[in-house]
Amino acid sequence: MTDRKPLYLMTPALVWLTAFMVVPCVLILALGFFRRGIYGGIEYTFTLENIALVFDPLYAGILIKSAVIAGLSALIAVVIGYAAAFAIAAAPARRQPMLLFFAVLPFWSNYLVRTYAWIVMLNREGLIAGIAAWFGYDGDLPKMLYTESAVVIGLVYNYLPFVILACYAPLARLNPEIAEASRDLGAGGWTTFRRVILPMTVPGIATGFVFVFVLSIGNFVTPALLGGGNFQMIGNLVYAQFLTANDWPFGAALSMVLIAIMMGLLTLQTFASERASGARRES
Repeated sequence: MTDRKPLYLMTPALVWLTAFMVVPCVLILALGFFRRGIYGGIEYTFTLENIALVFDPLYAGILIKSAVIAGLSALIAVVIGYAAAFAIAAAPARRQPMLLFFAVLPFWSNYLVRTYAWIVMLNREGLIAGIAAWFGYDGDLPKMLYTESAVVIGLVYNYLPFVILACYAPLARLNPEIAEASRDLGAGGWTTFRRVILPMTVPGIATGFVFVFVLSIGNFVTPALLGGGNFQMIGNLVYAQFLTANDWPFGAALSMVLIAIMMGLLTLQTFASERASGARRES
């Protein structure tokens, strides 16, 4: 008889996820195929107008800009996070827990507090301007706050711990004898990293990239605070449709696009992880 204990243990979590994640997502997706009422609300008449409107040049441009900002944030976070994770994994074992603690320390404070801290640092009277003045710079600094660069900085800072943790896990599991064998065969440090270490840690890199990209492309708090409303990302547009324009069907259609992007990236990330795992087994 098959042991059903794992199924019993998973049942509460599956019920919770189904009731509070799957069902709400299905309801939101269904709204995308109805019309907006004349005075707001929902008119339950089937239509594909909302789906077609998502690909209007105006909204498609916002989606592309959001994807570019999210992709840039994810790329920068992966580069910085992988280097940090590599340094932590290379540190003595007794120091690694402390270093990981400092890596995730920002999570101990509220997301809004961390974002407002960057407003204090980036404004013309902030910390960076003060440091520049202390070093004798008396000119006008380039505008840093309320720009796309400020949004990228905020997204990278807030989501960087996800990348560090995702990359640290495969790096910590690497057998050091593999790198030693590579060097014994005549490979230099860079060749060993590029041909041995990096391919074996692709799943962590892919996971970290997907984490940051998915969380960034749907983010609306950071663009609103650090972007100052000078431009919109798709998350801000969805927020406005539900809470300002009172156009729930169109907001739901935009949400469908975000969910489709998320599912596509998760599929690619799974494929990359399985391919890397298969390569390790063959080797």
